[in-house]
Amino acid sequence: MGKTFFSFFNVEGKLNLNLLISFKVFREFVFQISWRTEEILYRLDVSWPKNSEYFTGTTFCVAVDSLNGLVYVAQRGDNIQKVLVFTEDGYFLRSWNYTVDTPHGMFAASTQHEQSVWITDVGSGFYGHTIKKYNSFGDLVQVLGTPGKKGTGLNPLQFDNPAELYVEDTGDIYIVDGDGGLNNRLIKLSQDFRMLWLHGENGTEPAKFNIPHSVTLDSAGRVWVADRGNKRIQVFDKDSGEWLGEWNNCFTEEGPSSVRFTPDGNYLIVAQLNLSRLLFVAAPPVGSIGNCTVISSIQLADQVSPHFLDVSGNSGAIYVAEIGAKQVQKYVPLNSYFPSSHS
Repeated sequence: MGKTFFSFFNVEGKLNLNLLISFKVFREFVFQISWRTEEILYRLDVSWPKNSEYFTGTTFCVAVDSLNGLVYVAQRGDNIQKVLVFTEDGYFLRSWNYTVDTPHGMFAASTQHEQSVWITDVGSGFYGHTIKKYNSFGDLVQVLGTPGKKGTGLNPLQFDNPAELYVEDTGDIYIVDGDGGLNNRLIKLSQDFRMLWLHGENGTEPAKFNIPHSVTLDSAGRVWVADRGNKRIQVFDKDSGEWLGEWNNCFTEEGPSSVRFTPDGNYLIVAQLNLSRLLFVAAPPVGSIGNCTVISSIQLADQVSPHFLDVSGNSGAIYVAEIGAKQVQKYVPLNSYFPSSHS
């Protein structure tokens, strides 16, 4: 069957101006309508990083130290530097590989007195199935879990493919464990690593999980967990661990892989790995969870596969670790939507 081609020229080869003008009007109309369906909140910063050649492995996670203006990237591969350190402006500073086997998730938890980055390690080697705290230069400071031994125990604490963690300014730690292993747990530890509360069963009911993959907090004291296998986000009270509600109406196609809030607290940013998509969801008011409402989205290229993301508390910029594209990309907010992040 032959193809049909649309032409602005008549049979004599002359330009049909009326048809061309009509097409331009129609095209502008369609363009305006398609972009009015969503608010455009962010744009890609094509200049970040300055030296992308340092991405030599598969980039699994990223963490922003907003206090010191640093961006940590952890990647997997043989005979490579597992952790890369950049400035928020995109300049490469240093790298290290000490005691890092197979990184999965990470979190930067710096204070005025200490720069630190936590990494969940799902490797099978000596340091596997642990959560490790490093200083900015890669010196190992603390190990949570039983190195090299996966398990379900709480005393001593054991992990199996720990997915991610979130560290509060108070030092309290929220851990989601694990990424397809023996455990489907949300654990809260105190700053001296005492167990404060736990939700630890596999299932579809409230406060049960199927691959809890990411965890974050909002300013109202609520804990948000990407329950990826159950295609939902579950919400808990940070002090008591009480289940507050869930969102599942936004994730019928695919569950959430990563969750973080914008600095103003107005939006929850959600990464969907296999759809290669970022969703911007309206944050609910205090005292209500309600339903998930998508305000905006960013559709990435096919098979980019955004695994984890983090957000700068200084600029509001989003850094996305893409395991398919083997890179980290930076998205910056449009000034009209985040004026407070540019003050």
